[in-house]
Amino acid sequence: MASTPVTEMTWRTTQIFNEIVKNYLETGSPVGSGLIAASKEVNLSSASVRAIMAELESSGLLFSPHISAGRVPTRAGLRLFVDGLMEVCDSLALDEHSSIDALERSDGLSVNQMLDKASLALSGLSKCASLVMAPTEDLSVNHIEFVPIQDNRILVILVFSNGHVENRMIAFPAGLPAHVMTEASNYMNSQYKGKSVSEIITLVEQDKQICRAELDSLTSDLIERGVAIWSDHADTQEAALILNGQANLLEDVRAVEDLARVRTLFDKLEMRGHTGHLMDSVLHADGLQIFIGSENQLFSETGCSMVLAPYHNSERKIIGAVGVIGPRHMNYARIIPMVDYTSKTIAKILG
Repeated sequence: MASTPVTEMTWRTTQIFNEIVKNYLETGSPVGSGLIAASKEVNLSSASVRAIMAELESSGLLFSPHISAGRVPTRAGLRLFVDGLMEVCDSLALDEHSSIDALERSDGLSVNQMLDKASLALSGLSKCASLVMAPTEDLSVNHIEFVPIQDNRILVILVFSNGHVENRMIAFPAGLPAHVMTEASNYMNSQYKGKSVSEIITLVEQDKQICRAELDSLTSDLIERGVAIWSDHADTQEAALILNGQANLLEDVRAVEDLARVRTLFDKLEMRGHTGHLMDSVLHADGLQIFIGSENQLFSETGCSMVLAPYHNSERKIIGAVGVIGPRHMNYARIIPMVDYTSKTIAKILG
C-alpha cells in the first residue's frame, strides 16, 4: 500500500509517527500506544494515539508484527523518516569528530592502509559493520622486486603510483642464485616501470621470446611466475573491498531471526559483482545513499540497512565509497552524518 505523502499528514500525525519511529530505532521492538501517550512530547490519551496509529497503518507507514502487539515502521515508513533526516541531520559529537579527523594523521601509510584505518574507525564509532570500496583505477607500477625468503619461497613486491604496496608469494626451487632475482627485478623495472599490471601481463607474454634470449632460463621463469600471480587481479574493474566490524552486526540478535542470513550477506559483499553493483549505484547518484532492507537485493532477506557515501579525488571524480551496514533499526540520525563526514575526510586526504 502506498504511503501517505508528507504534505497530507497533519502536524499531530507527523509527531506521533516520528515518536514511534524514534522509539523503534532505539529498541528494535514494536511500540505500543501507551508508551507514546506517556511521552512528554505527546499530550494525548492512549485511545487517541491508537486512532492515529491505525491511520498510519492504513497508510502503509506502520504495521503490527503480531496480533495485539505494538507497531513498527514499514520500509516505506522508515524511508519517509530517513529522508526527513537527510534535510535536518544532527551534527557529530566532538569525540566522533576527533576520531575521524585522526585519519588525516596517516603519514607513511599506503592508500589501502589509510582506508582500512577509516573502516575500523567507522565500525568502532557506529557499533555496526563498515565497508570501504577502494579506488578501482588500474594503477601504474613504480617498482617491482623479487625477495628471497625461507622455505623455498620468493616474495614479489609491487609498489604502485599511489604509494600502495602489495606483496605476493611464489614457490621456487631451493638454491636459486641471488643474481637471478636481481636480474629479474632489474629487467622488469627497466622494461615495465610506469605500466599497469594488466599492461605488464600482456607485455611479458609478447616479450617472452626476447626475454629468454637476453636472460637465462631461471630468470625468465622467475619473471613469468612473478607476473602470473597478478593475472587474476588484472582484468577486473571492480572495487577492492575493505570490511570491518562484522561481529558488531552478528552480535545484534535483534537484527535478524537467522544469523546465517547475515553471514551470507558478507559472503555476497565479498563477491566482485555485488561490490560493483553497489559502486554503480553510488556513481549514478553522486551522493549519500541509504538502502533499507528490500530496496536492495543484497539486504532483502537480512533485515539490514546500509548508509553509503562516495568519496572523490582531487579532480572531483568518484573513486570509491564508504559506508555502514547495520540492523534496520540502527541510529540513522547519528550514522548518516558520520558516514558523510568520513567520506569527505577521505576525499580531503586523497586530494
